[in-house]
Amino acid sequence: METIPAIFDRLVDDAAVFPPGNLPLPDAVAAHGGHRTAWYAGLVGPLLCPSSALDELGALVRDQPEPLGVAVVVDAGTGGILEAVDTVAHDGQLVLRGVEVPLRGSPPGETARRTVAALDAALGGPDDDEPAYVEVPREPGWENALDVIAESGYRAKLRTGGAEPDAVPSPAEVTAFVLACLDRGIAMKFTAGLHHAVRGPRAGGVVEHGFLNVLLGVATALDGGEPRDVEAALSVDDGARLAAAVGDLDAVRAASARRWFASYGSCSIAEPLGDLIALGLLAGPDKVTR
Repeated sequence: METIPAIFDRLVDDAAVFPPGNLPLPDAVAAHGGHRTAWYAGLVGPLLCPSSALDELGALVRDQPEPLGVAVVVDAGTGGILEAVDTVAHDGQLVLRGVEVPLRGSPPGETARRTVAALDAALGGPDDDEPAYVEVPREPGWENALDVIAESGYRAKLRTGGAEPDAVPSPAEVTAFVLACLDRGIAMKFTAGLHHAVRGPRAGGVVEHGFLNVLLGVATALDGGEPRDVEAALSVDDGARLAAAVGDLDAVRAASARRWFASYGSCSIAEPLGDLIALGLLAGPDKVTR
């Protein structure tokens, strides 16, 4: 079966149970199984599950023939990291594929130190097979949190959308995050508001970022682009132009961009998949060779 192009390999983590999708966990597990066996399986990363639902998840997959790879989003604070990791480790039907922890409290730098210490205790240190992401808040001192994350060797995460219009960071804010991560050698992921490939208005007229914009922004920064160049890439709203720019990335530049832009979470797999097909960056099922 034809594989997904390397630039899109495991790009989209399956966040079906999170807003705005809010798919019930049994339905999300069933849908994820379908994604993992579909022709586009190479596009899809692990199922994201809140730590508070791990017991339910374990019961749902008890009789499955193969273990389920799961990335845990810790929703019980820093103190819940060790318990979440242990829960997965002691369940023979679950395989840990990542941990994500939002920072809570201020200042961000101090909160990050506590979070990193908890991750070290639970994981024994950074591991590319079980990557840990620390979600950095959009508040003063976020750069200090990145300093701590860089020292630890873990990765950073930025929330790019939400229920309210002000939950969407501006292109300038995303640019600052991307450049700050690259300057510190931190791999990054994004979550919320990146269901579609191209920047544009969504429900309610809110303008949200596109995942191809972010990908091109990272590539632009790695090429030595100035902040204004990265922001311009994040602001492109012409799908054909954006697709052409991404399609022009050679294998080396594409691999470099994906080394630092590891993945993003989407409650929909169908939307990014459909966008990539419509933009001509991914062959549809009728073009897949067997």
